[in-house]
Amino acid sequence: MALSLFAPLKSRGGSRRIPSLGGLALALVSTIGSTALGGLPSQAQTAEINTAASNAGAGGKGAQIYCFMRNNGNNHQVSWDAAYAVIKRQNDKLFKTSPEHAAVMITEAVVQNPSVYPDCGRYLGDLFTKPEPKPESSTTTAPTGVSRSERLGQ
Repeated sequence: MALSLFAPLKSRGGSRRIPSLGGLALALVSTIGSTALGGLPSQAQTAEINTAASNAGAGGKGAQIYCFMRNNGNNHQVSWDAAYAVIKRQNDKLFKTSPEHAAVMITEAVVQNPSVYPDCGRYLGDLFTKPEPKPESSTTTAPTGVSRSERLGQ
């Protein structure tokens, strides 16, 4: 929608045209509003996302959290911890959901609704990579048969 700053013009006795304060305010609000809201999803898109997440149950909620966090620059571990915590809390059963099953639940939700989780497919592989084992720290033990003063050189 194109707005003219000079639409409601006021003339002050001469041929000079000055925009009215109302016209400037309307143009400013329109510009700020369209810029600020341009990146936000519409109400229909938000409703679609929430419906898909609730229909997919705990996996959908986990996928929503995991994908949102990854798309906003968080690493896998932080995003996974948050998503897995939600999935575990959603389960009312005696046994909690295993990490492997939670990863499958997130994957199923993303694959079944790719339009709801755009650009999330590229992160799904991270859910199935095994963390590298930490190298065992080499602990040094005190030599046997040596007194404390001999070890310290006293």
